[in-house]
Amino acid sequence: MVIQLNPEPEEQDVQVLAGFPEGELLEITKVERQKKADHRYIIHFGAYNMTVHEDVMIKYRMISGNAFMKADLEEIVVADERQRGYIEGLKYLGHKPRTAQEMARRLREKEIGETIIAEVLERLQQERLIDDPLYAKQWAEQRINNQRKGKLWIRQELREKGIDKSLISEALENISPEEEMESALQTGRKKWNMIRGDVNDKRRKTGAFLMRRGFSGEMVRQVLNTLREEEDTEGGDDDFYEYE
Repeated sequence: MVIQLNPEPEEQDVQVLAGFPEGELLEITKVERQKKADHRYIIHFGAYNMTVHEDVMIKYRMISGNAFMKADLEEIVVADERQRGYIEGLKYLGHKPRTAQEMARRLREKEIGETIIAEVLERLQQERLIDDPLYAKQWAEQRINNQRKGKLWIRQELREKGIDKSLISEALENISPEEEMESALQTGRKKWNMIRGDVNDKRRKTGAFLMRRGFSGEMVRQVLNTLREEEDTEGGDDDFYEYE
């Protein structure tokens, strides 16, 4: 899936190194752990300093005595931002699976740059930590079998999560009409039996309930006819209640 990103220019490296001198070799004079920040270190270059993640510090050998030009540090700032985005992504995935669109939205909230977001998404997708096709498939199955929702409801939910239309269609195609009908019938039967009133009242209230849960009008009619037969009592005509 292609995520549309905002085309703002990257400014993080410019802000972090705004006061650093150009064309001057900068030697690291001190390295200290940043308080109240896991795995982050403050790198001192005399009067100047910057913070980086431990992994980035190790990768670029940012230890006392080593020296860098500002251009080198700009590359390091980008690498640090990329690492921060990746870590934020892993934290967000720690609660439950996410779609690519949800992840992009989360990283923006954490003020990650757009270019970095694209790179983080690509890495997470390569590692199969974000997998929209699998997400859509599992979401649809869970909603049908556990939540007893219809395909119309599921389609809308997946759209809101940023899943591509083609992936939504594939996920819903994996759900057979019989499977959806069984879900609708179980849900409708439970509602039907809770209603106190005549058959027409039960039809009206149960039908509206099933429609709200995302089952199609035709499927709702079939369920209501089955439930009326189970009631073993005479009711109105099959077309008594119309569903648009």
